[in-house]
Amino acid sequence: MQTIDLTPIYRSVVGFDRVANMLDAASRLDNSQGYPPYNIEKIGDNEFRIELAVAGFGEDNLDIETKEGLLTVAGKAGSNDEGEAREFLHRGIAERSFIRRFQLADHVIVKGADLQNGLLRIQLERQLPEAMKPRKISIGATSESAGPKVIEGGKNVA
Repeated sequence: MQTIDLTPIYRSVVGFDRVANMLDAASRLDNSQGYPPYNIEKIGDNEFRIELAVAGFGEDNLDIETKEGLLTVAGKAGSNDEGEAREFLHRGIAERSFIRRFQLADHVIVKGADLQNGLLRIQLERQLPEAMKPRKISIGATSESAGPKVIEGGKNVA
């Protein structure tokens, strides 16, 4: 595995310590063996979907949790339902536990999850607060008591 030295970033940016720490944490997070395989799909401007191939896992074997911008998906391998020892000639289906972590961007929330045909689909949405959405400010004479007129969605708002 290749190691990236982030020291120059720490020296040359002021006030972006959080970004540099996130890059550093991300390089440490994804040192897994690649199981289970997954896709990240952009559905719209503010909608995303993560798909994980979790064949052999049921809803009761999967745990999805978000905490402080970190999405964690854990799968616990279930016990043998047949109750007897099985003899394999070839064992190619992975039946092992896993933990997969995804760092979510600011204002991205999990809308829901669905398990169908061995694919776990997690719906994500970016919800920007009103204060962060772009606003148009009209140019014109204003009185000191009324303040500037702000145009939101084509309507004047005092």
